[in-house]
Amino acid sequence: MLKRIASCVAALACIATFTPAHAEVLDSAGIRKLVTGRTIYLAAPLGGEFPLNYRPDGTVTGDGTAVGLGRFLAAKETGRWSVSGDLLCQQFPTWNKGARVCFTLERLVDGKIRWVQTNGDQGLARLGN
Repeated sequence: MLKRIASCVAALACIATFTPAHAEVLDSAGIRKLVTGRTIYLAAPLGGEFPLNYRPDGTVTGDGTAVGLGRFLAAKETGRWSVSGDLLCQQFPTWNKGARVCFTLERLVDGKIRWVQTNGDQGLARLGN
């Protein structure tokens, strides 16, 4: 059973790192236009979505309640977001030990967003309202 779970996780990792030929890497203006006042839903590795609400005032609220995040750390938290160069950056009081984390964003042809953190972590998301 553990081998089967490991195989599924490995397959999901391969899917999440696939880069379509028609991805548009967003610059600072594109990032601001994409996220300001919107909710981005990050795909959770084992199912579900993790919403991040990027308010125009520079605050970002994340809610991991639906993906069971509350078992490990604060389920909901509000931090700050900004654009630095062509990177979307965010910092929460306790998540990521309070460290500032930055990402590049790519708009994919299927309406999804691919994010790549400066440490190499990456994943997919979808744009909400």
